[in-house]
Amino acid sequence: MHSELSRWARPEERTITPPRRTLPIRSLTVDGYEFRVSSTPADAAAASSTPFVLVHGIGMSHRYLRRLATELAPHGTVHSLDLPGFGGTATPTKALSVEDHAILLGRLLDRIDVPRAVLVGHSMGAQLVTELARIRPDLAEAIVLVGAVTDPTRANAFTQGRDLARDSLRESPLGNFLTIAAYVRCGPRWFLATLPTMLDYRTDLALAAVRAPTLVLRGDHDPVSRQNWCRTLADAAPSGELVAIAGKRHLVQFTAAAQTAAAIIDFLHRTVRAEPEAAR
Repeated sequence: MHSELSRWARPEERTITPPRRTLPIRSLTVDGYEFRVSSTPADAAAASSTPFVLVHGIGMSHRYLRRLATELAPHGTVHSLDLPGFGGTATPTKALSVEDHAILLGRLLDRIDVPRAVLVGHSMGAQLVTELARIRPDLAEAIVLVGAVTDPTRANAFTQGRDLARDSLRESPLGNFLTIAAYVRCGPRWFLATLPTMLDYRTDLALAAVRAPTLVLRGDHDPVSRQNWCRTLADAAPSGELVAIAGKRHLVQFTAAAQTAAAIIDFLHRTVRAEPEAAR
């Protein structure tokens, strides 16, 4: 872990004027690393519910999580994040490990007054929420791993690149556009600096120490996050469950946002939210 992350530093905060018809985006600096947070207010009936925190994958931003945020908003406040170096945030001078990201995420949630949340991560974001739940169990009501990586039997750059290329051939045009635009904005230097830590992190081993209920969710045609790997993750978690959404691929949270949200809410109702939605 980088030594500068071992101390507490109060983040600085400023507000970015968002484009028309989008939600306000806050820029916050935690220990010198910039995050951006887009928050969707909950419906009045769900305002007291545990919030959701959405964490994107490598190269991406909160933009491809907007559809899922909209679907989850009736069930609680949703905070979608842009990690340091992604989505237009300032690029760090050196790479951050998964563990470093988790420490910073915990401090960020402390800063925005989120004492407990349903942590939802896509692709590399699944690694980050797993590690956050491991080191800060107080923050995790449940975790949701969507299109989780990285299968250790396929943990090399060539295989991952090939699988992503295969995936893109059958993703939606808009999903591919958002992906390419995010990669261009991130830039190759930061993408390649982050890639080794994503390939090395053992999500399956970390899950054994996670106490929060864990939902592993994939599109059943996802060539990146495959069935056997996701079954391994669900089995590794002390309280894990696997759901596959038919006909969808790696961007399942984008192409099937309503189905993804429904699976998450169903899981929460059966595991951590015993009371019916209407009673809250």
